[in-house]
Amino acid sequence: MPKQIPCLWFDGQAEQAAQHYTSIFPNSSIAEVTRYGPDMPPPMKEGHVLTVSFTLDGQEYVGLNGGPQFSFSEAISFQIMCADQEEADHYWDRLTDGGEESMCGWLKDRFGVSWQVVPVELLSLTNDPDPGRAQRATQAMLQMRRIDIEEIKRAADGVTA
Repeated sequence: MPKQIPCLWFDGQAEQAAQHYTSIFPNSSIAEVTRYGPDMPPPMKEGHVLTVSFTLDGQEYVGLNGGPQFSFSEAISFQIMCADQEEADHYWDRLTDGGEESMCGWLKDRFGVSWQVVPVELLSLTNDPDPGRAQRATQAMLQMRRIDIEEIKRAADGVTA
């Protein structure tokens, strides 16, 4: 299968976004920054950043400063599958800083990019072989912004506060 590299369209913030993301994810780095040359069409001027190639924990991305024509929407999001609550909280806290919380583990970061912060245990709880347990876990998750695994476990087990 050919390599797939997401390209994120920014309005002048590609380098700042890459710096922010590489400070959050382990094993991450900025590989290359290209700049607008002379006589390039708007929106940027000569010397401004055109693209930033970066890697987040092994996944390659490109940030493109393409201008204000397009913006991010929730129609595309990146899932972060987290080993545990501590890891999920790390990503949630860092990505919502300057951004906004949404429902069910979704958020928009300060650049408008949508992310889903998912502790992997959530999937086993919402797909439990016991349909009642799975339903209670799903209902608890639907009431949350940041996912709280312990609270979902209590709900799945029918424990009320």
